[in-house]
Amino acid sequence: MKASILAVDDEKDMTRLLQRTLEPEINCRVFMAFSAKMAMSILEQEEFDLVICDIRMPGMDGFELLEHIRSNYPDLTVVMLTAFGNIESAVKAIKKGAYDFIPKPFEQDEIIFKIQKALERSLLLKENKRLLKEKEIRPSHLIGKSEPMQKVFDQISLVASSDVTVLLTGESGTGKDLAARSIHALSPRKDKRFIPVNCPTIPELILESELFGYKQGAFTNATRDKNGLFQEADKGTIFLDEIGDIGSSIQTKLLRVLQEKEIKPLGDTKVKKVDVRIIASTNRNLKQKIADHEFREDFFYRLNVLPIELPPLRDRITDIPILAEHLVAKHCKKLKKELKTISEEAMDLLMKQPWPGNVRELENVLVQGILYSKENIIVLSDIPLRDADPKKYDSKEPDSSISSLPYKEAKEKVLHEFNHDYIGAKLSMTTGNITRAAKRCHMDRQALQQIMKRFSIDPELFR
Repeated sequence: MKASILAVDDEKDMTRLLQRTLEPEINCRVFMAFSAKMAMSILEQEEFDLVICDIRMPGMDGFELLEHIRSNYPDLTVVMLTAFGNIESAVKAIKKGAYDFIPKPFEQDEIIFKIQKALERSLLLKENKRLLKEKEIRPSHLIGKSEPMQKVFDQISLVASSDVTVLLTGESGTGKDLAARSIHALSPRKDKRFIPVNCPTIPELILESELFGYKQGAFTNATRDKNGLFQEADKGTIFLDEIGDIGSSIQTKLLRVLQEKEIKPLGDTKVKKVDVRIIASTNRNLKQKIADHEFREDFFYRLNVLPIELPPLRDRITDIPILAEHLVAKHCKKLKKELKTISEEAMDLLMKQPWPGNVRELENVLVQGILYSKENIIVLSDIPLRDADPKKYDSKEPDSSISSLPYKEAKEKVLHEFNHDYIGAKLSMTTGNITRAAKRCHMDRQALQQIMKRFSIDPELFR
């Protein structure tokens, strides 16, 4: 679909120039308004992705129109036009909530580049709004357009309709909890309870009574019967988070639940049938724990019926821009701050990080950025990160999979991975635009195309 842009300027020739300049180069339609009041009237009738507005206009000026837009259309992106050299007005416009400014007279390449960036922001905001609207229907969601995440989405869709046990694996902070909630939300049990249990935080003796319940007099202070979490989750879903950390006694009792669909409360002589979908997660290597006699093999195979592995953030760096925009919007709302954007330099730095703490670490960094930023844009100095990736390139020993290869093959493999990560990140930030990606790489378009051809990098994947 074509983007809709409203160009506002009392000089009719300027609005027509904007129309002639932008429509052939960008997939957009430019509407014209010749005064702020005319623009306000049009905005009441039509929905736009972007407003380009001159600052100096007779009657209501651009600042007043900007204030009106911020109050009535807070998600609408605004770019201001200002006379060349009038930096003071430009700074004032940014402080009042404009996304960017363009000095007049403008160069064609510059305005096309800046308007494309502004439209990218609008599309991200629309995507965030759509996702938030989905959240009203579903209690959680995962975000990502990368190939690893598309695989996860496909797996979730396939397993959601069944009642088979699912084991979610992956590093801490990769979104296992969100994946579990998504499976429940897409399942026939979605209208029943979803009960998460953080297994390592509950002592083993207490965990047993919490899961299975107890009868009055089963132990000291058991003054009444209490239903366990399995009974509370009847007809719904129970999520056993970090199940790799539970003891062998609980493993044995859970194995019975998986096999027989029944529980036995503490102090009771009778078993009770339960109808519960079980989803479990772990960041541990369960096969190694089996080898170390710390995890029951039969219990593992009962859990591992439908395994889904959540990828680490370093394997899906092309998702960082949309993730970051979503997280900033989410926490600006939580912290009751005006919506902030992320500068190009800050986003570039975010995409260079190894992120050992994955999405949770990214989220923490962005919350700090929101709190530290003094303007409506998060810049490099607002985020506590270094412009380096020591883990990726400074390790003392090469990866075993690399060191076992002949030199030429190892070199080609490292180059392949680096180019896919680096150029993929640049293409993601420019939504597949090779010319702009080449500028970010400080190389000619032709040189970038040759590298992309050599390493089979398809720009269409990033559009």
